[in-house]
Amino acid sequence: MLSGSDTGIGHALAKHLDSLGFVVFAGVLNKDGPGAEELRRSCSQRLSVLQLDITNTTQVKEAYLTVSVKVQNAGLWGVVNNAGILGFPADGELLPMSTYRHCMEVNFFGAVEVSKTFLPLLRKSRGRLVNMSSMAGGIPLPRYAAYGASKAALSMFSGVMRQELSKWGIKVMAIHPSGFRTGIEGTAEQWDRQEKELMENLPADTRQAYGEEYLLGLRNYLLHLPSHCAPDLSPVLGAVLHALLARRPQGLYTPGRGAYVPLCIFCCFPLWFYDFF
Repeated sequence: MLSGSDTGIGHALAKHLDSLGFVVFAGVLNKDGPGAEELRRSCSQRLSVLQLDITNTTQVKEAYLTVSVKVQNAGLWGVVNNAGILGFPADGELLPMSTYRHCMEVNFFGAVEVSKTFLPLLRKSRGRLVNMSSMAGGIPLPRYAAYGASKAALSMFSGVMRQELSKWGIKVMAIHPSGFRTGIEGTAEQWDRQEKELMENLPADTRQAYGEEYLLGLRNYLLHLPSHCAPDLSPVLGAVLHALLARRPQGLYTPGRGAYVPLCIFCCFPLWFYDFF
């Protein structure tokens, strides 16, 4: 079972797992949207599309009941918490509290609720829990205070659950990809709405401290973000597949160019050197 299958990594992963012969339960934010329709059209009958807004407790419970009926006593082998949001990348002081709350609601609380709900099925199969965190969840990155904090919380949750669930043979892994072109950055309409909210909530002294030129440049940063991201998602798909199938999966995966090096510098060097880097 995986969440966030409408677009990006989740969509590609659902197709990939289906092509390998897995029975896939693909949770989507909109079961009537183009992503869901594409999965129904291009995948086999083994794949089931589930309406799953992970912030909606009722939908999480309904998805659990649907999956329970289909897998019965065999249990569920894997849960991949992939659904996530980026928010508007900006300095932590500039971001409205609504952005922090929304990131935590989706990236952390939603994933926790899905995990807790489906754990009885994983316990039956001694299966796998895979949480899609981010490079920003392992190291501090400027302009990602809200997103990074929510992903760091998810990574810590993964580590604790890895220890606690080992007594039942359940293995828990966190994936920390570097920059990939996934569509998580959202649409121009979403950018406009978030940018407007950010600007309207800025105190005058904060606006003056940062300057209008810098504030206007935030949109340019977002517009150029996809050009710095890798279009080929296969390293991430490979990491998830290894996490699901390997006899001894890694606790942490860092797929993608540049994901491992900054983490090593952050862990092994003085903080002033990492900040300079």
